[in-house]
Amino acid sequence: MSRIAKKSSEPSFTVATTSHELRGDYSKAAADFTIQQDWSKYTEAEHALWRKLYQRQAALMPRYAAERVQQSLDHLDFSGAIPNLEAVSRKLQAATSWRLVAVPGFIPDAAFFAHLAQRQFPVTIWLRTPEEIDYLVEPDIFHDFFGHVPLLFDPTFADFLQLYGVKGQEAERLGMTQYLARMYWYTVEFGLIREGGKIKAYGAGILSSFAETSFCVDDPSPNRIAFELERVMNTLYRIDDFQETYFVLESYSELFAALQRDLRPIYDRVKALPDHAPDAVLCDDCVYWRGTGAWKKRKRAG
Repeated sequence: MSRIAKKSSEPSFTVATTSHELRGDYSKAAADFTIQQDWSKYTEAEHALWRKLYQRQAALMPRYAAERVQQSLDHLDFSGAIPNLEAVSRKLQAATSWRLVAVPGFIPDAAFFAHLAQRQFPVTIWLRTPEEIDYLVEPDIFHDFFGHVPLLFDPTFADFLQLYGVKGQEAERLGMTQYLARMYWYTVEFGLIREGGKIKAYGAGILSSFAETSFCVDDPSPNRIAFELERVMNTLYRIDDFQETYFVLESYSELFAALQRDLRPIYDRVKALPDHAPDAVLCDDCVYWRGTGAWKKRKRAG
C-alpha cells in the first residue's frame, strides 16, 4: 500500500490552483456570482476557435466517450458557434429540469454547491486563446459546455449532481469539503465508465482535453480501478498532468447511491488516515488495469 501524508492545503476543485490572476470580469457578477453571457459580444475569431475545438474533440467521441455523452452532443449540435446558454437551458429544463447559469470563471465553493443544489450548472463565459488550445489552467466555456453539459441530459447523473450540491453544503459545515472534492475530481472531471465491456470516458476534464481523451483509455501508464467512494475520498490527485489513476463506474446510479448514505462516518475514517498517493494500487482494489507508470517515468527522465 502506497500512502503519503495528508496535505491540509490541498485545493478544492472550484479554487484556482496557481498563483496567476483569475480571468473573467467579476465586477458585474451578482451575489451568487452569476453574470449575463451577452452572446453578441463573441467575435468571429472566437467562434472560429470554438469550431476548431469542437470538431477536433467531436472526432474522438465515437471511440472514447460514454454513450450518453455522444447522444447529447449529437442532439445539441453546437459545432457551428459558441452556444447561447439560454437556448441550451430551454432544452435542458425540458429534459431534466436543469438550467445553465453564466459565471465569470471560478466561483467559491459555497456558491457552486448552492447552484448545483438548485439544479443550476455554472458555465464560464470566456473562451481560451488560440495559444491555449491544448492546455488551459482554468476551465473556459468549451470545457464547461462540451465536457459537462452533455451528461446533464441524463436523468440519473442529473439527480446525482443535485445531490452532490446538497452534500457539498453539508461538507462545508463539517469542514470536509476537500474529501468530497476528490469525488468530484475523480468522477465528474476525470471519471470512466464500463459500457458493453469497454471502458469509456464521461469526465469533463477528459472529454475537453484532446490528449487525455485517448490517454485515459488507451495508454498503459495509468491505473484503472473500480470506483469505491471511500477509496476515492482518500486518494490525492494530479492537478498539473494526466491522472495516474482513473476510477471506473459500472453505471451512473453508483454515484447517486454513494451519496445517499450518511457521509459523516466516512469523513471520520478518511480524515484519520494518511492519503493514498495518486498512483497507489491497494490490495483490496478491483483493478481493471494496473498501470505501468511509463508516462510519469518519461516525464521524470525528460
